[in-house]
Amino acid sequence: MGGRQVLAARRLLAGALDGELPEHELVAAARFVVTELGSPERLLELIAELASGEGDPAGCARLSYRHVLGFDKLLLIDGGPRHMLRAHLWHPGAAAVGKEDIHNHRSPLASYVVRGRLAMELYDVEGGAGDGIPAARYEESLQEGSADWLLEATGPARLRLTHVGQYAAGSAYALPAHTLHRAWCDTDVPTVTLFLETGSERRLHTDVFTSAGPHPGAVPKVPLAVDDYLGALNGLAELLRSS
Repeated sequence: MGGRQVLAARRLLAGALDGELPEHELVAAARFVVTELGSPERLLELIAELASGEGDPAGCARLSYRHVLGFDKLLLIDGGPRHMLRAHLWHPGAAAVGKEDIHNHRSPLASYVVRGRLAMELYDVEGGAGDGIPAARYEESLQEGSADWLLEATGPARLRLTHVGQYAAGSAYALPAHTLHRAWCDTDVPTVTLFLETGSERRLHTDVFTSAGPHPGAVPKVPLAVDDYLGALNGLAELLRSS
């Protein structure tokens, strides 16, 4: 299903990512794909096509929502277990349940900054007592029978900051699944990123670390209605046109 831009994006995703690639090759391929699809002109054409009803608006709306880390997560193309392409709209100064959380992912990822700027920190877990940053550790999974986030406390931990970076419009990064990181909008204007999850073998849970106090055991994930999803895509298209 889909118009010319949707079909072209699906072909690029399948050609670059299908097959049993080792993780380092998958990470590199994912970065290539988001860089190709994330150019403002090409992404604008894709989003405008999706906003007109091409693709799978009902299916994508069910997997689009406001993320606990403070950004709008809009699914553009659902490639099943192998890849999911999303647009993320980051709001300056957005308050959210998990805004300060350090986390990893279930699968390798890549992100391209289309507009605005992100800041990002990378971390390692310290062994033993250490002098690292104290944090509470959780295992995050999807609650059985629902799409809510389920957080299970697994004890204290200490983290070591290993990298601090800024990613302006036109830059990309890609990370293996286990990489601990934290990212946030680093400007006073909205930031747009093109985000790709990939890999057919996904972890059952992710690791979440926070120093912001206890988290609730479950956080609801509220999907967008189809009309709200299409409205969000139209708003995103207007934002890209004004860039």
